[in-house]
Amino acid sequence: MFFIVLGKYKVKPTKEVNAQSTKGFEKMAQEGVKFIWQYWTLGRYDFVAVAEAKDEKTIMKAELPWSDMVSTETLVAIPREEAIKLVQ
Repeated sequence: MFFIVLGKYKVKPTKEVNAQSTKGFEKMAQEGVKFIWQYWTLGRYDFVAVAEAKDEKTIMKAELPWSDMVSTETLVAIPREEAIKLVQ
């Protein structure tokens, strides 16, 4: 399954926070969450990412330890081609 992760930092992003985040992404990969891409953004959210995990529980479990550092909104994403098949 694919997920769109929208996030807002609760703490100031420093070099230390970025280093901690890198370690966190490595741990999340071990837990079955693969980040396809990540971008920092301007506007309502500080970052957006596309992740892949086997199910909602897997990504939720991987995101929970981050709740002190970031606030996220995670959306289930269905590839366009698959979604079109659902409406035909």
